[in-house]
Amino acid sequence: MATQTFKTSIYRWEGTDFNGAHVRGELTADSHAMIRVQLRRQGITAGKIQRCDGREPRPGKSVKALEISLFTRQLATLIKAGIPLLQALEVIANGFEHPAMRQLVTELKQDISAGINLASALRKKPAHFDALFCNLIEAGEQAGALDVLLQRVATYTEKTEVLKKKIKKAMTYPVAVLLVALLVSAILLIEVVPQFQGIFSSFDAQLPVFTLGVIALSEWLTQYGLWMFGGVCLMFISFRQRYKHSQSLRHRLDRWLLKLPLIGLLLHLSAIARFARTLSTTIAAGVPLLDALNAVAGATGNNVYREAVQQLRQHVATGSQIHVAMSAAGVFPGMAIQMTAIGEESGTLDDMLNHVATYYENEVDNLVDNLTTLMEPAIMAVLGVMVGGLVIAMYLPIFKLGQVI
Repeated sequence: MATQTFKTSIYRWEGTDFNGAHVRGELTADSHAMIRVQLRRQGITAGKIQRCDGREPRPGKSVKALEISLFTRQLATLIKAGIPLLQALEVIANGFEHPAMRQLVTELKQDISAGINLASALRKKPAHFDALFCNLIEAGEQAGALDVLLQRVATYTEKTEVLKKKIKKAMTYPVAVLLVALLVSAILLIEVVPQFQGIFSSFDAQLPVFTLGVIALSEWLTQYGLWMFGGVCLMFISFRQRYKHSQSLRHRLDRWLLKLPLIGLLLHLSAIARFARTLSTTIAAGVPLLDALNAVAGATGNNVYREAVQQLRQHVATGSQIHVAMSAAGVFPGMAIQMTAIGEESGTLDDMLNHVATYYENEVDNLVDNLTTLMEPAIMAVLGVMVGGLVIAMYLPIFKLGQVI
């Protein structure tokens, strides 16, 4: 006997909930009847049900981390207010204008309607909810304190995103300005310098060495510029692929970055802040220390610190105190080690780690501001040397000609 197959589709629906309020949303099912069954399970009386002509975009990379953070905070607020989980997800889904995010929340609601818990539904979306996120939610569900854990996870995700933005701000600004400077210089060398070269050819005089060097660079860039650009792009793509698949390369690069002046200090501070914030959140959630350290290792954002945390976990597994293991790792500052030791002795490790995270997050904030202040004159000097040098090289023969006349 042939098995009948059904094609699932997305349906838009409107109806009233058990309080008589008008609600609407979207669900995926095989037919109108299945939509009505799903809505009935949620205590919703279906009114209008309409099949969509085309599927909306599936949630993928278009869902940003900031939207996940907002979703977590909204869900924490609604659960704390006593709103049932399914209804809370429905409210959140209707509140998002971004189609991919709305679809993501809708699919979470459908999975929970099918009988699985929130943590299991989140684990089905690994591109948006990592293992740490899911483990914390699972701990909250098991302890019957989902609202408390959601609040902590929301705070954690928000602070993590703020820290990432600060680091990105410190890295992006100088790189963007230097790229613009290189682009402007390339345009001058390719388009402007040849015009001056035609004028200089009519001079019956020896050109300055500086000008001759710039003309030679212009000719070389005009002839081989596209090849050089293509080679740089290929090198970048090759390096990126190798970086993804080579653990040793990632470790060497991260270790080298940590040794850079100012930038290395920024990466040190941010890694310590992430370590302390993540460990504080997991311990406060009741996650065992060894499991917490396993989750923390992947949240530091640096392979050197990731390996240090993994070694720290091995020491703790053999009976060592965490502050002793941190001291042996050789990458944690004395202040963080001392605060951790006080937390272990007093039984307030999560609070002390929270203070450590706040302190180093403030240090990152101050360092980013200082870097921005210091980089602005340095970048202006670089721009002046690059662009101003080209202008001087072109006008120097004209000045010399004026002196001869």
